[in-house]
Amino acid sequence: MPHRIFTALIALCLAPSCAPPGGALDTTEPSIIPAAKAPAELRAQANPDACWSKTTRPAVIETITERLLIQPAQISSAGTITQPPIYRTRTRQRIVDDGNRWFEIPCALGQDPAFIATLQRALAARAYYDGPITGTYDAPTRAAVRAYQHPQGPDSGVLSIDAARTLGLVAVPRDDST
Repeated sequence: MPHRIFTALIALCLAPSCAPPGGALDTTEPSIIPAAKAPAELRAQANPDACWSKTTRPAVIETITERLLIQPAQISSAGTITQPPIYRTRTRQRIVDDGNRWFEIPCALGQDPAFIATLQRALAARAYYDGPITGTYDAPTRAAVRAYQHPQGPDSGVLSIDAARTLGLVAVPRDDST
């Protein structure tokens, strides 16, 4: 009998009702990469104070098959083929697209609870977020960010700089050319 009670208690604790408020325990933090640690092609085009994140999809790999001539055909003086050519098939793969999509993000995303609370309020005003304003970048906040920015930006729970600008959280760069 005690074995049944112990098994029942374990089953209850594994049930969704034991999960913390807002869903399953989520330990994932936004992936924030300062410009100094970003790939060289980003550093060349970026503001030195910029922060970056990336989405990763499966890589696109192309298979290339080639026929290589090992020995040419042997042709007699009469012009007939005495021995056909010998070929070898070589197959190799080439990465066409590594699947990484880098995008600029607000650096305050990883260090400023007031910025995150403002983000939560902005998403709530647009009916993307219905959770409490906590100032933490938790799973419901990431889900709301993904739902908001995916139609026009990266499919990521990390807020892009473009989405932050459309939400009014980051200043839009001024065009000084006029």
